[in-house]
Amino acid sequence: MNFTAKDVAELRARTNAGMMDCKKALTECDGDFEKASLWLREKGIAAAAKKQSRIAAEGVVASYIHMGGSIGVLVEVNCETDFVAKTDVFQELARNIAMQIAAANPKYVRIEEVPAEAVEAEKEVLRAQALNEGKPAAIVDKMVEGRVKKFYQDVCLLEQAYVKDSSMTITDYLNEMTLKIGEKISVRRFVRYEMGEGLEKRHDDLAAEVAKQVQGN
Repeated sequence: MNFTAKDVAELRARTNAGMMDCKKALTECDGDFEKASLWLREKGIAAAAKKQSRIAAEGVVASYIHMGGSIGVLVEVNCETDFVAKTDVFQELARNIAMQIAAANPKYVRIEEVPAEAVEAEKEVLRAQALNEGKPAAIVDKMVEGRVKKFYQDVCLLEQAYVKDSSMTITDYLNEMTLKIGEKISVRRFVRYEMGEGLEKRHDDLAAEVAKQVQGN
């Protein structure tokens, strides 16, 4: 065995997985901590996916107001039972999602919500950029597909890097919490307000300011 009980405890603290699962992960990965973390995440995604067919109609509407009232967010996060919805763990999860929205300013929850015309318009812009960069026409479409993925990561909440842990996406975070809580968790909708948005004024990067504060918490 190439790991110690301390390694198991540390892996559990990082991943929120059970002690036996952490021990199994380290055993399967010959004590490699990073590989074990990835192994647990992959197993977690598979286990969480099994819960996605369940109905999640309970939950909370969480809010987050940035200091000074410059940005405000309301988000509906769902779970399966009212009991779980009232727990501190779920309440904290919902608030973390609200803070994510304030900091990263997504436009949609998931990829399927992005209008087809918006995707096509983005592809045309990306295609023109690639051609202007002198890229061969034969590989432009492949480049565009790769850059569209980055577009989704910018505008879709579930594709974004989690501002409190950039090693995972919001989807990864929800999967991890699904396993911890034991119920399906989903984000249904949100609204984000930014003070003076759409009005002509001096521009400050409020989203970057919020992200910096969130990461410091």
